Amino acid sequence: MPKDRSESFPVDSEKVVYSGRIWDVVQESFQFDDQTLVRDFVSHPGAVAVVAVDELGRILLINQYRHPVRSTLWELPAGLRDLAGEPPVKTAERELLEETGYVAESIEPLISFFPSPGGLSEEIHVFVATGLSVSESDFVREGEEKTMTAAFFELDEVVESILSGSIQNGPCALAILTYQAKLVRG
Repeated sequence: MPKDRSESFPVDSEKVVYSGRIWDVVQESFQFDDQTLVRDFVSHPGAVAVVAVDELGRILLINQYRHPVRSTLWELPAGLRDLAGEPPVKTAERELLEETGYVAESIEPLISFFPSPGGLSEEIHVFVATGLSVSESDFVREGEEKTMTAAFFELDEVVESILSGSIQNGPCALAILTYQAKLVRG
């Protein structure tokens, strides 16, 4: 069975080529197989996503405008790991509340993955949240999040939307298909 392994090579130099509001573009020179290689990549703090499931087994998705792709996409509640030292599960709980107004009785790990490891250091941790209830939150959304909406959908409907290309958000697709596969396997 194939299995990824963590591995690191000596870094000779690192410089920030571009410093952004959320992430930076970094250039590193490192030793690999008796040669020096130089790579540019986006240094990202990481993120979380939440497969929130109600008592009927429906999936909670949010609908949000994403400027880089000029589209409004159906996605999982998600967010950056932008608070230093905050465990991923706490970030997931916070993002679920901020983006949907829901809290969960239970939140369990589902999968972690690198969405684009050739040029991005981001790791996304996905959780399954159950026992949902509405909570009072004074969180104020800004920017594209101001117009964000949330809705519940049947799991089969979401899977069909992914397979037909109607849902194009990669982390959402991977997480939902993983969730469905784990349900099928028991």
